[in-house]
Amino acid sequence: MSNPSDQDARAISSIEDLVEVLASGSKPKDAWRIGTEHEKFGFVRPEAATAARPAFSAPPYAPGGIEALLDAVHAQGGWSPILDRGAIIGLKGEGEEKGGAISLEPAGQFELSGAPLANLHETRAEFERHFTNLRGPARALGLGFASLGFHPLASRDDLPWMPKSRYAIMRGYMPKVGTLGLDMMQRTCTVQVNLDFASETDMARKMKVSLALQPVATAAFANSPFFEGRPNGFLSNRARIWTDTDNARAGMPEACFAPDFGFGDYVQWVLDVPMYFVVRDGAILDVSGRSFRAWLAGERQDGLDGLTPTIGDFEDHLTTVFPDVRLKRFLEMRGADAGSPEMMLAQSALWVGLLYDDAALAAAEELVCEHDSTAYRDLRAAVPAQALHAPLGTGTARDVLARMVAIAADGLRARGLRDEQGRDESVYLAPLESLAAGGPTQAEHWLERYSGPWAGDVSRILLEGEV
Repeated sequence: MSNPSDQDARAISSIEDLVEVLASGSKPKDAWRIGTEHEKFGFVRPEAATAARPAFSAPPYAPGGIEALLDAVHAQGGWSPILDRGAIIGLKGEGEEKGGAISLEPAGQFELSGAPLANLHETRAEFERHFTNLRGPARALGLGFASLGFHPLASRDDLPWMPKSRYAIMRGYMPKVGTLGLDMMQRTCTVQVNLDFASETDMARKMKVSLALQPVATAAFANSPFFEGRPNGFLSNRARIWTDTDNARAGMPEACFAPDFGFGDYVQWVLDVPMYFVVRDGAILDVSGRSFRAWLAGERQDGLDGLTPTIGDFEDHLTTVFPDVRLKRFLEMRGADAGSPEMMLAQSALWVGLLYDDAALAAAEELVCEHDSTAYRDLRAAVPAQALHAPLGTGTARDVLARMVAIAADGLRARGLRDEQGRDESVYLAPLESLAAGGPTQAEHWLERYSGPWAGDVSRILLEGEV
């Protein structure tokens, strides 16, 4: 969401104002950028454990936890604090980090929202810089971080809540609309890539392709096979959580598959998603369950009486819808579990390769057209348990992944952007090429470790998966 101080306070005069919010994201191809966001779970390292802070437990906000870590990263330079009612709840990038931000998920999951970058080589450098800058302060506090899709050990009661006002609202609302919303908030981590579009037509093409193929990406990046210290029967428990979090605002909206889909159709869908909050005078007001459409129409609703809906309110509302691909002034690919740095970089490479080259996008469209939207929804339902073994048509998700990776590799090679060693961006697809050839997902790798050298001790995943 936007910070209260930089909200757009213009009153909404018509639906066209909302369409323009999305349309204003259109950019010429030479201005397209790549923004990668990734989350990770904090834990107390064994050598720093005490009776009050057991090994592998989640760090509190304070004392000696997430607040202190944010302060320490801030002290290194390159970041300014973001406050919520006086509490530091994130950092805004400056200088070399300009355009990026560090934020907190509800239970203290640490997130880098990467800057908009020109190529994947810059994304790799941003990853390396972030993890290097995080390790020193974290180790000084006795903390480590692991990128996994679902917390492998902790119950919800074991986990803290961060002092972010919007999370308090969501915490009260989530149990009213689904059984797994609090698990989503406290016990999941994801990686997503944010990509640009040139026009409404270009956005619609990219939306349809990426939304249809998102379940295949979910399968490829499956990395959450444990629940409270035991195998959970799923390869992506994070993906299962999203099947009953809040289906009014999540999933694969049918409107996005319509032949004439455009910005206005997405606006109409968003207007019917129940609200969470509005911001006034720097305070976040709980209006959970209210209707943005009814508010625009001037209907009376508790908490909204006397308030005029603004462009900033709509922009904040856009951040509270959670489809597998989310449209703002750019497109967010949201289907993947967090994982190893190599896999998270591969996620960005996959979608850049598929969507940022004209020939690759046309080939991906042909691939998608082999099945209808119902088939992709069925795949989405099967993937949490079966990952790449999930059926699609006469084949499996792995078969589709192999074709996606081949198209993406062509797309990345066509971009012709090379690093200092002369390698083009297709080098970052290597982990996915292994998967397409039959290799195990990250989840399957961890299950092999669990039944082998770990001898059933799931806590080992945190050190082996440390970033």
